Amino acid sequence: MRLGGILLLAISAIASQALWAQGTTKAPSGIEAIISQPEFKHARWGFLLADRRTGEVLESLEADKLFVPASTTKLFSCAAAIHAIGPNFRFQTPVFKRGRLDEAGTLKGDLVLVASGDPTMGGRTTPEGKIAFRSSDHTYEGTDVLTDTDPLAGLDSLARQVAERGIKLVDGEVYIDDRLFKPVESTGSGPKRVWPITINDNVIDIIIHPSEPGVAARVEARPLSKRISVDADVLTVPSDQKDRLSIMTHEMGKVIVRGVIKAPKLGEPAKPLVKMIEVDDPPAMARVLFIEALHRAGVRTTASIFAPHSSPEGLPTGFPDVDRLALLTSPPFSENIKLILKVSHNLHASQLPVQLALIAGKTSLDDGLRRQGEILKSLGVPVESISFGGGAGGSPADLVTPSACVSLLRAMASHPHAAAYREAMPILGVDGTLVDSVDRESVAVGRVLAKTGTFWWNNAMNNRKVLTSKGLAGYLTTSRGRELVFALYVNYVHLNQTEDRAKVGKTLGKICELWINAY
Repeated sequence: MRLGGILLLAISAIASQALWAQGTTKAPSGIEAIISQPEFKHARWGFLLADRRTGEVLESLEADKLFVPASTTKLFSCAAAIHAIGPNFRFQTPVFKRGRLDEAGTLKGDLVLVASGDPTMGGRTTPEGKIAFRSSDHTYEGTDVLTDTDPLAGLDSLARQVAERGIKLVDGEVYIDDRLFKPVESTGSGPKRVWPITINDNVIDIIIHPSEPGVAARVEARPLSKRISVDADVLTVPSDQKDRLSIMTHEMGKVIVRGVIKAPKLGEPAKPLVKMIEVDDPPAMARVLFIEALHRAGVRTTASIFAPHSSPEGLPTGFPDVDRLALLTSPPFSENIKLILKVSHNLHASQLPVQLALIAGKTSLDDGLRRQGEILKSLGVPVESISFGGGAGGSPADLVTPSACVSLLRAMASHPHAAAYREAMPILGVDGTLVDSVDRESVAVGRVLAKTGTFWWNNAMNNRKVLTSKGLAGYLTTSRGRELVFALYVNYVHLNQTEDRAKVGKTLGKICELWINAY
């Protein structure tokens, strides 16, 4: 019996040594007990924990193997973008006139808004000049929050500037010149295409306000426009029932909403449910919204919001400065990166490689990804070991190793733009996608700055979901003040209910707690 016990202990020790052999310089912190739980029986784990300054490896498992990164992909695309563009870059979107302006204030010609690729177009800018965000974003289905900013603020600013130049009537067309680049596919959830012109993330928000059981819910749309109309018939049902909603579109801006929404539980405040509809033709919708902004500013137009959007192909590729009437300047690019990383904004992240291509005089996503690879290589990232098909996460081609991720994070820690990169990350237990990943009294609150990643598919055969990837990578300060860098992934977890995704995220939070206490 004693001999059997000794043999069992020996076998266990050998297995443990094999498991932790990849670069571990001391005994593991207790992570093995967590990743060996029954719910992870079929899953695959990989991680690397290292000293930020020296690179000393503290814990490692499958660190040189490829994992599905999900939205931790954004760490790479944001690093390359801020390296190339810089944190202080600002998008500038001009409006030009084409024609003659007479003494009566009539422009005998056209107005042309030239899209610059500004992904927020003033629609999230706060009075302090920052980009507003919440821990959840309206581009994700089922949120109950919107920012307090006006999605049409940028267009209103441009329209006011046009009016201030003395224009009272535009006797011609109003164009949106969207020729900066051809639309490219976005990856991950949210809007599926990236355009040079973006107003309200190129979505119509459908905001459903529950009432009392048996009473119709109030339904509204954002942004406000005469071209956006909602035909709604939604009934409020008791709080123990489920939301069942159908949202359809018919032609541009015509939305049909049907179904039921549950009332708030007794004693709880009523919260709206926000759904979104992607705009099929963003340049056409932007034209409508800009014409309406001009009208609000007191500028009449012969161009109608109900007329089709004319192609800008016949316009010149450049306009003289003397014909510029208005200019919208964005907040600094560091604010764009913060929005992308804090809330994991897929649409804006998908545009980052295109921005890299534009700097090089090219326009395609592939050109941008190749440029991204060159930048990452110059930072010391082993790019030959990883793969990307987009800037946001969610492409089938996206694969990274924990080692490559840690290499990137260490390189960016000493980069000239390190502060902007680091400050853009979600803070564990405080904001962004990490706000609920640990309990409020956790030792980890405020000690981890890291990017999350979540990607799953519907497992129709078993009527459940499979979590293809849950990831977390970033910077960690231990209880002793030691600064560490880490990349942590679990791939292929069976989920029996939606809440299981959050449980896996909290598991990664528990691992961070272990590391904070252990080192």
